[in-house]
Amino acid sequence: MGRKERKDRKGEKRGKSAGKRRHVTSTDEKTYTGVLDITRSGMGYAIVEGLGKDILIRPTEFNRAFHGDTVKVRVHQENARSGRLTGSVSEVLRRKQSEYIGTLEATRDFAYLMPDSQKLMPDFFIPADSLGEAKDGDRVVVRLVEWKEGARNPRAAVVSVLDRDDENDLAMKDILVQNGFPLVFSDEAVEESLRMPEKVLPGDLVDRRDMRDVLTFTIDPVDARDFDDALSIRELRKGVYEVGVHIADVTHYVRPGTALDKDAFERATSVYLPDRVLPMLPESISNVLCSLRPHEDKLTFSCVFQLNAKGEVQDTWIGRTAIHSNHRFTYEEVQQTIDTGEGHYADTILLLNKMAQRFRKARFRNGAINFSSQEVRFRLDEKGRPLGVVIKESGPSHQLIEEFMLLANRAVAECVSSVRPGDEALPFPYRIHDRPDEERLVPFIDFARNYGHQFDTRTPQSIATSFNAMLEAVKGMPEQHVLEQLGIRTMAKALYSTNNIGHYGLGFKDYCHFTSPIRRYPDILVHRILERVLGPEDLKPDRKMEKSCRHCSERERAAMDSERAANKYKQVEYMRQHLGGEFDAVISGVASFGFWAETIEHKCEGLVSILSLQEYDDFRHVEQEYRLAGKRSGRTFRMGDKVRIRVVAANLSKRQLDYDWVLHPDGESAKGGKAKKKKKG
Repeated sequence: MGRKERKDRKGEKRGKSAGKRRHVTSTDEKTYTGVLDITRSGMGYAIVEGLGKDILIRPTEFNRAFHGDTVKVRVHQENARSGRLTGSVSEVLRRKQSEYIGTLEATRDFAYLMPDSQKLMPDFFIPADSLGEAKDGDRVVVRLVEWKEGARNPRAAVVSVLDRDDENDLAMKDILVQNGFPLVFSDEAVEESLRMPEKVLPGDLVDRRDMRDVLTFTIDPVDARDFDDALSIRELRKGVYEVGVHIADVTHYVRPGTALDKDAFERATSVYLPDRVLPMLPESISNVLCSLRPHEDKLTFSCVFQLNAKGEVQDTWIGRTAIHSNHRFTYEEVQQTIDTGEGHYADTILLLNKMAQRFRKARFRNGAINFSSQEVRFRLDEKGRPLGVVIKESGPSHQLIEEFMLLANRAVAECVSSVRPGDEALPFPYRIHDRPDEERLVPFIDFARNYGHQFDTRTPQSIATSFNAMLEAVKGMPEQHVLEQLGIRTMAKALYSTNNIGHYGLGFKDYCHFTSPIRRYPDILVHRILERVLGPEDLKPDRKMEKSCRHCSERERAAMDSERAANKYKQVEYMRQHLGGEFDAVISGVASFGFWAETIEHKCEGLVSILSLQEYDDFRHVEQEYRLAGKRSGRTFRMGDKVRIRVVAANLSKRQLDYDWVLHPDGESAKGGKAKKKKKG
């Protein structure tokens, strides 16, 4: 048991002796599965989906569980007055993290790691033969090896030694580790990847459609290294074209039950941070063997469509192929060709763009919602420090690839959904998206009405049509950002599930993820099932598929949390260079304790505390109207309002920006009310 744990447990004992008399009732011991949430005070709560109340777990009842672990909990008592359930962890089902960061205290024969955590955690015991090159006082990453029942401390092994002087590297790795992403692959997975061939072998081409002589190219970001999709095109006859959507055949190399497959499933996704990518698969596979690099033969899984010049699908073929990419495009190069009509393979690019725009218009006519998207990218120096912020809009070059990927994903989902072995649906990882939540939708509709927008709520499709009409009407208007952001918040979260309820946002009845198996594990699952559907293999349903879907959805959320945290870190790091600077901003959120403002130039969000506004008025929070209202001045701060802010604090450890509101020189607010300052003295 570590020093922190002993200290906190002493405090827990003191609390018991001083506590009030508890009124409890005995309950039949029930067992639940939940996620352990350990507070800063050291108390734990098991969050059980659908239970309605968390289960209190005292530190002495954690039973070797850490914060964020999925656990089985046995309930012992229920408080008759409050209904509070009290229980203990009976089993750790899944660790949130397999790696931890901390400081080493080493002797000649062994060491302890003191984890960097605000949560109650024991120290890790590390035998001398598991220290590697690490020394006393080093900051290190360790992997949890085991925590045997009855052992005082978990046992770990050093994975890597961190550079104390590289603050950025420490921060990025800490974000990844805290969200449960291992920083390195297992030795077995690395060994398997190194045994794989560096190129396509003659035997790999058996039973594949050979499309190496068809014009093929990739379109990706300028800094991309894992090219997992390519397009091919040729004219079959006048006005009829064959367009192939070719996806890296990862499952040809990554087989079920291997160490590579286990590591890929554990991650379930690649994670993209501002200065690095944590890949789902080793780089020898993701960036070399499976990457559809130009002028190399590659193995692919493909959807090949026959289309007329209007972009109407006349026939679809799905199967394994071999391709040879003729050219690697960046989005910027393709956009320039679309804008000017000139460039490499210009006629082909323009034809594909015309088809893609037809697909896009048809989607919106059929109920898809047209939310625009922006991407914030950082210009970094060699140490990862931000030099500037670049805002990128999704343009026709991105839409070209997006529409053909959507076409392929939909075609695969429709193919599998029609297969019913034994008169039951085949368990399959559909990508689903539920219709908007009514509790969120109603206040949004009321808010949009303030800007003159009406919603038809009779059917889900009429709601989508209303959304699109509003989004089209607000383009370029001051309220565009706020209505888009609030509209997105009304939406359900897309996830993976065997329960195919369709994809509301895209307007598709059947949809899945097929096009990115290098960086998403659900796509690997889709490829494996598709292989069985198209081949002679037995179609026995995978009864664990829904569990795999839940895991992939959870890992996707963890990756998004990591990316948000890393972006926020870079924003704070960048704005730290501008302390005292003033910027134009837009109010991006409102709460009882203040409002958030996002700078227009950098998209950096910070909090304007209500305490800093007390100089001007006493403000109350009008929740349903997303605004703060002054009691005396009539001044309001509403979501979407433009404001002027001053950067007053940039806390890297908390990844937090603090702003002050700057009063206009003429004393006018954004809403036109005069500021009233309190008299001093």
